[in-house]
Amino acid sequence: MKKYCIIVQLILLVWFFLDMTGFYLRDKCLVTRSYRDDGIFFLIYSVAIILFVTKEKIGKWIIIGWLSVWFGTQFICHEWYTIFSDGFMGTLKGKIEYFSGTMHWIQIEGKYVTDVYHTILHILILCTLISTIIYSLKIKKKQS
Repeated sequence: MKKYCIIVQLILLVWFFLDMTGFYLRDKCLVTRSYRDDGIFFLIYSVAIILFVTKEKIGKWIIIGWLSVWFGTQFICHEWYTIFSDGFMGTLKGKIEYFSGTMHWIQIEGKYVTDVYHTILHILILCTLISTIIYSLKIKKKQS
């Protein structure tokens, strides 16, 4: 089960790395290079994975905590705007303009819909969080 957790964490890390470098499919932008905005998130998550691998007892809780905070932040920055057409992190118009050049599942004029990259990122964060919680609970049960 730990191997599965590590694999899921590494998949998330690789996907998130695309945000550090930017990634284009021909002339379509999946994600722009955002290491200046998101680099600290990448470093924190990388350290958390290393701690999970080397110091599992504390590392699993750091991963769970970090993924929870990260998902909450992502939700407020993206899905909140999609659901409520308003948010805390700038204007709706600014959000739509900022992500206008990225690949989207659908585009609705005047509505922000989370782009392809961020939708997959959020699913991966949730999968990683859930798998780590399940792993941690199973380990705790075995120790009891």
